Amino acid sequence: MSLPNPDDEPGLYRDLILKRFVAWSVDLVITLVIVAAIVIMTVFLGLFFLPVLWFAVSVTYRAVMLSNYSATAGMMLAAIRLRHLDGRRPDPVICVLHSVIFSAAMASVVGQIISVGLMLITPYRQGLNDVFLQTTMINRYLDDT
Repeated sequence: MSLPNPDDEPGLYRDLILKRFVAWSVDLVITLVIVAAIVIMTVFLGLFFLPVLWFAVSVTYRAVMLSNYSATAGMMLAAIRLRHLDGRRPDPVICVLHSVIFSAAMASVVGQIISVGLMLITPYRQGLNDVFLQTTMINRYLDDT
Protein backbone atom coordinates (compact mmCIF):
# COMPACT_ATOMS: atom_id res chain seq x y z
CA MET A 1 0.00 0.00 0.00
CA SER A 2 1.15 3.53 -0.64
CA LEU A 3 -0.41 6.85 0.18
CA PRO A 4 -2.60 8.25 -2.58
CA ASN A 5 -1.14 10.99 -4.73
CA PRO A 6 -2.21 14.45 -3.50
CA ASP A 7 -3.62 15.18 -6.97
CA ASP A 8 -5.81 12.06 -6.86
CA GLU A 9 -6.91 12.37 -3.21
CA PRO A 10 -6.62 16.05 -2.17
CA GLY A 11 -8.83 15.59 0.91
CA LEU A 12 -6.17 13.47 2.54
CA TYR A 13 -3.80 16.45 2.56
CA ARG A 14 -6.27 19.37 2.82
CA ASP A 15 -5.40 22.11 5.35
CA LEU A 16 -2.36 20.21 6.65
CA ILE A 17 -0.21 23.30 7.15
CA LEU A 18 -2.83 24.97 9.33
CA LYS A 19 -3.52 21.72 11.19
CA ARG A 20 0.19 21.20 11.79
CA PHE A 21 0.41 24.71 13.25
CA VAL A 22 -2.54 24.00 15.56
CA ALA A 23 -0.95 20.70 16.62
CA TRP A 24 2.41 22.38 17.22
CA SER A 25 0.73 25.08 19.37
CA VAL A 26 -1.09 22.52 21.53
CA ASP A 27 2.05 20.41 21.91
CA LEU A 28 4.06 23.51 22.81
CA VAL A 29 1.69 24.24 25.69
CA ILE A 30 1.82 20.61 26.86
CA THR A 31 5.63 20.53 26.85
CA LEU A 32 5.72 23.93 28.56
CA VAL A 33 3.54 22.58 31.39
CA ILE A 34 5.72 19.46 31.74
CA VAL A 35 8.94 21.50 31.78
CA ALA A 36 7.48 23.97 34.31
CA ALA A 37 6.45 21.08 36.57
CA ILE A 38 9.94 19.58 36.38
CA VAL A 39 11.55 22.95 37.14
CA ILE A 40 9.30 23.38 40.19
CA MET A 41 9.88 19.79 41.37
CA THR A 42 13.65 20.29 41.16
CA VAL A 43 13.37 23.43 43.31
CA PHE A 44 14.24 25.52 40.23
CA LEU A 45 17.57 23.75 39.62
CA GLY A 46 16.14 22.70 36.28
CA LEU A 47 16.44 26.33 35.14
CA PHE A 48 20.21 25.86 34.89
CA PHE A 49 19.65 23.19 32.25
CA LEU A 50 16.51 24.64 30.64
CA PRO A 51 17.47 24.21 26.95
CA VAL A 52 18.57 20.60 27.51
CA LEU A 53 15.54 19.91 29.70
CA TRP A 54 13.14 21.34 27.10
CA PHE A 55 14.79 19.35 24.30
CA ALA A 56 14.62 16.12 26.33
CA VAL A 57 10.98 16.66 27.29
CA SER A 58 10.01 17.57 23.73
CA VAL A 59 11.74 14.57 22.15
CA THR A 60 10.44 12.16 24.78
CA TYR A 61 6.85 13.45 24.61
CA ARG A 62 6.73 13.36 20.82
CA ALA A 63 8.48 10.00 20.46
CA VAL A 64 6.24 8.25 23.01
CA MET A 65 3.04 9.72 21.58
CA LEU A 66 4.01 9.00 17.96
CA SER A 67 5.08 5.44 18.81
CA ASN A 68 1.82 4.67 20.57
CA TYR A 69 -0.74 6.65 18.57
CA SER A 70 0.99 7.89 15.37
CA ALA A 71 0.09 11.35 16.67
CA THR A 72 0.76 13.68 19.57
CA ALA A 73 -2.11 15.14 21.59
CA GLY A 74 -2.02 18.23 19.37
CA MET A 75 -2.12 16.11 16.23
CA MET A 76 -5.06 14.15 17.62
CA LEU A 77 -6.90 17.40 18.29
CA ALA A 78 -6.11 18.61 14.76
CA ALA A 79 -7.16 15.21 13.33
CA ILE A 80 -3.87 14.38 11.63
CA ARG A 81 -1.62 11.31 11.76
CA LEU A 82 1.98 10.52 10.87
CA ARG A 83 2.52 7.94 8.11
CA HIS A 84 5.34 6.70 5.90
CA LEU A 85 4.86 7.58 2.26
CA ASP A 86 4.03 3.92 1.64
CA GLY A 87 1.13 4.20 4.12
CA ARG A 88 2.68 2.28 7.04
CA ARG A 89 2.50 3.53 10.61
CA PRO A 90 5.93 4.67 11.82
CA ASP A 91 7.96 2.28 13.96
CA PRO A 92 9.51 3.46 17.28
CA VAL A 93 12.93 4.19 15.74
CA ILE A 94 11.37 6.45 13.10
CA CYS A 95 9.31 8.15 15.83
CA VAL A 96 12.45 8.94 17.85
CA LEU A 97 14.31 10.18 14.76
CA HIS A 98 11.27 12.23 13.72
CA SER A 99 11.14 13.82 17.18
CA VAL A 100 14.87 14.57 17.33
CA ILE A 101 15.00 16.12 13.86
CA PHE A 102 11.81 18.11 14.55
CA SER A 103 13.10 19.44 17.87
CA ALA A 104 16.50 20.32 16.38
CA ALA A 105 14.87 22.11 13.44
CA MET A 106 12.57 24.06 15.78
CA ALA A 107 15.60 25.16 17.82
CA SER A 108 16.80 27.39 14.98
CA VAL A 109 15.07 29.97 12.84
CA VAL A 110 16.75 28.57 9.73
CA GLY A 111 15.40 25.08 10.46
CA GLN A 112 11.91 26.47 10.96
CA ILE A 113 12.02 28.46 7.71
CA ILE A 114 13.29 25.45 5.74
CA SER A 115 10.62 23.20 7.27
CA VAL A 116 7.75 25.59 6.52
CA GLY A 117 9.12 26.23 3.03
CA LEU A 118 9.17 22.50 2.32
CA MET A 119 5.57 22.19 3.55
CA LEU A 120 4.58 24.84 1.02
CA ILE A 121 6.35 23.27 -1.97
CA THR A 122 6.25 19.49 -1.47
CA PRO A 123 3.17 17.69 -2.81
CA TYR A 124 2.71 15.71 0.43
CA ARG A 125 3.15 18.85 2.59
CA GLN A 126 6.25 17.41 4.24
CA GLY A 127 8.35 19.27 6.77
CA LEU A 128 12.13 18.96 7.02
CA ASN A 129 11.99 15.88 9.24
CA ASP A 130 9.41 14.26 6.95
CA VAL A 131 11.57 14.73 3.87
CA PHE A 132 14.54 13.04 5.58
CA LEU A 133 12.48 10.13 6.90
CA GLN A 134 10.06 9.71 3.95
CA THR A 135 7.04 10.38 6.17
CA THR A 136 4.16 12.83 6.03
CA MET A 137 1.11 13.95 7.93
CA ILE A 138 -2.30 12.95 6.64
CA ASN A 139 -5.82 13.73 7.68
CA ARG A 140 -7.08 11.14 10.12
CA TYR A 141 -9.82 9.56 8.05
CA LEU A 142 -7.39 7.18 6.36
CA ASP A 143 -7.77 3.68 7.82
CA ASP A 144 -5.60 3.50 10.96
CA THR A 145 -4.48 -0.08 10.43
